[in-house]
Amino acid sequence: MARAWVFGDNISTDYIIPGRYNITSDPKELRKHIFKYLRPEFAEQVKVGDIVIGANNFGCGSSREHAAIVMREAGVYLVAKSYGWIFRRNCVNLGVLPLQSRDVIGVKDGEDVKVDLDKNLLIDSRGTTYQLMPTPKLVLDIHRAGGLVSYLNSNSTYNI
Repeated sequence: MARAWVFGDNISTDYIIPGRYNITSDPKELRKHIFKYLRPEFAEQVKVGDIVIGANNFGCGSSREHAAIVMREAGVYLVAKSYGWIFRRNCVNLGVLPLQSRDVIGVKDGEDVKVDLDKNLLIDSRGTTYQLMPTPKLVLDIHRAGGLVSYLNSNSTYNI
């Protein structure tokens, strides 16, 4: 099981990584500032495999890739009812899997949860299941390859 980090509606990319820190694209440097003003403890306490749970419009805002870069560096799963479309696309391109729930997830912050990708479920510590939308095979393949460039390099006669 992993820890759930629960956020609400309209979490912008500036909440994920404040714009003032986007002077670098170094993932390790960005990671120090993830959710700095919204959840200051996040950078120190998050563990690889934890699950960030958003509600509606998670990742709205700018088109900068920094928010997806820092999510990849944190090594978290993302589950939300809906995403800002540019953030979602940046996540897929960078190998972060943006899972989408059919409904808002009723998990409490800090609760133990797990993702079952085979069954498209999020499962909490009480055994309550939340249905996730099926993830297209291509998106899963891009995720497993580590991002779009790696996917294209391994599945094409052309290398990027």
